[in-house]
Amino acid sequence: MAIRVVRLGSGRTKGEGLRIGTVRRPPRGVPKSEFAARDFYDVWLPNLAPSEALLKAALGAKSDGAWRAFVRRYRGELKRPDALRVLDLLAALSRSADFSVGCYCEDESRCHRSILRQVLRERGALLA
Repeated sequence: MAIRVVRLGSGRTKGEGLRIGTVRRPPRGVPKSEFAARDFYDVWLPNLAPSEALLKAALGAKSDGAWRAFVRRYRGELKRPDALRVLDLLAALSRSADFSVGCYCEDESRCHRSILRQVLRERGALLA
């Protein structure tokens, strides 16, 4: 049992389980009834996505310094009690179920899901 961190919209892998979208907005131009069929997500969980203001800043984070500032601020958002409860729930579920979390970004190294992966591990989650 484990959590996989994936790019939403990519093909699903065997055993991936339920796909959770940790994004601020649903995919553009895709009817809600087709989110799962098009491999975006089965359940939407925007609680773990960066805030709207932080997301705007991240889109402009071209330099390493700007990226580090984004990481610091996003980790700060994930320390809020509501986010910590969700992270702890996912970490606990990772010990008994297969599921995935993800975002649309092509490059995980410059995406909030890379930080989410680290934070889930820090909270005791089992990761694939």
